[in-house]
Amino acid sequence: MKYLKIPVTPFQQNCSLIWCEQTKECVLVDPGGEVPKLMAAIEKEGLKPIAVWLTHGHLDHVGGTMPIAEHYQVPVIGPHKGDAYWLDGLPIQSRQFGFPPHEAFRPTQWLQHGDTLSVGTESFEVYHTPGHTPGHVVLFNRQAHIVFVGDVLFDGGVGRTDFPGGNHQQLMNSIKQQLWPLGDHITVVPGHGPNTTIGDERRTNPFVH
Repeated sequence: MKYLKIPVTPFQQNCSLIWCEQTKECVLVDPGGEVPKLMAAIEKEGLKPIAVWLTHGHLDHVGGTMPIAEHYQVPVIGPHKGDAYWLDGLPIQSRQFGFPPHEAFRPTQWLQHGDTLSVGTESFEVYHTPGHTPGHVVLFNRQAHIVFVGDVLFDGGVGRTDFPGGNHQQLMNSIKQQLWPLGDHITVVPGHGPNTTIGDERRTNPFVH
C-alpha cells in the first residue's frame, strides 16, 4: 500500500490518497477541497480512482467529495449514518466556516462497525469511533500497520467535542477501546497535522485520561 497526505482547505485537512501498487487502484479519504490539487496528484501517479471514503461529515473533510465522485464516476462510502445530519447541514456549515456554498449530499453507502473496505489487494477494517461526531469511523490497514483516524486522535491532541453531537466521554472510549488495542507500533494518520503512533499517543498524549 502507498499513500500520500495532501493538506487541503484553510483548515489544512489531510486528504489521504491511498493506492494499491499492484493494481494502481486508488481511493481518496476525506477530500475536503482543492479538487484540482487532488486530481493532479491522481494523474501524476497514474492512478485509477474507485471510491471516495469519508471518516465523518465535517465540511473540511467532505467539501470536495461530490466533484471528485462525479468526475470519476465513483461511489461515496462512509461515514456511519450517525453523521447524516452533518451532511444534510453542509449548506449551513459552509456559511459558518466561511467556505464556498456547498450542497447537502448522502453517500452511496453508509459504513458500519466491522465493515471491510478494499482498494486493489489492500484491505481496511472499519471501526465506529464516535465522540468528535456521532458517525465518525476510522480505517485500519492491518497488513500495512496504518490507521487513518480522521479527527479522533492527533499528534499530542484529540478531536474537539464541542460541536453539536460531540461527546467527550464517547471520544475517550473510542480512543481507549478502539485505537489503543490496535498496537503501539501502528502508524496513525490524522485528519490534521503530522503522523504519530498509537504507542507515542498512549504514553504521552495529555488529553487522553
